[in-house]
Amino acid sequence: MAIVIVCVKCFGRKRYTKYQLDAIKEDMERNKNYPMVLVQIPMFNEKEVYKLSIGAVCGLSWPSDRLIVQVLDDSTNEVLRAMVELECRKWMEKGVNVKYETRNNRNGYKAGALKDGLKKYYVVDCEFVTIFDADFQPEPDFLWRTIPYMLENPELALVQARWKFVNADECLMTRLQEMSLDYHFSVEQEVGSSTCSFFGFNGTAGVWRIRALNDAGGWKDRTTVEDMDLAVRASLRGWKFLFVGDLWVSVENYYFNLV
Repeated sequence: MAIVIVCVKCFGRKRYTKYQLDAIKEDMERNKNYPMVLVQIPMFNEKEVYKLSIGAVCGLSWPSDRLIVQVLDDSTNEVLRAMVELECRKWMEKGVNVKYETRNNRNGYKAGALKDGLKKYYVVDCEFVTIFDADFQPEPDFLWRTIPYMLENPELALVQARWKFVNADECLMTRLQEMSLDYHFSVEQEVGSSTCSFFGFNGTAGVWRIRALNDAGGWKDRTTVEDMDLAVRASLRGWKFLFVGDLWVSVENYYFNLV
């Protein structure tokens, strides 16, 4: 890993830089050939961040008729559920295609919610699915900086972005966590991607090709690491992954989610 990352840093030749994103984007805009994209936001009692995440996803700069925002709310607090639904309706009134989905159980937890979300009738026309946990806030151009990779290479199952903690300097704990995650992305993910080898899905801030996801058997609730489980199965089926190291998605440090 050390040898690979030194070569990547010295020569500046990262795998994702070989793609001509601007040309692909121009071709899509010229031919009006935009794929249908589903964005899933799984959440559970996310009182502090639900407005930020829903607002950020609804602000994605993708043709509105080719985008579906699916809020998968497993909250047990009925008052909070009503608040989240109200927020979704607010964006619906602005013309965003938002689907508010709830369940009467929490079977499979996050994996179960994502799996159930993909079974909805309106997902049948979607080619790609993007996942953002409720504390993630993507920039408006996120889809423009990920979907073109998929269109250029039909063997790609996953495009993974990296995370950027918005509160990394809050205390020593958050700073140490940021250092750990930076190593994970800058070394482990970068090396795996650069050598066309396996690397794990981080569970959020990534885009999946739905055909590849289904080919791998879909989401399984047999494990608490459903993201890695899916990535392993997709890799064994021959699908490829791509890590885009210059694409950051803002997130609140997990330290505060645990205290």
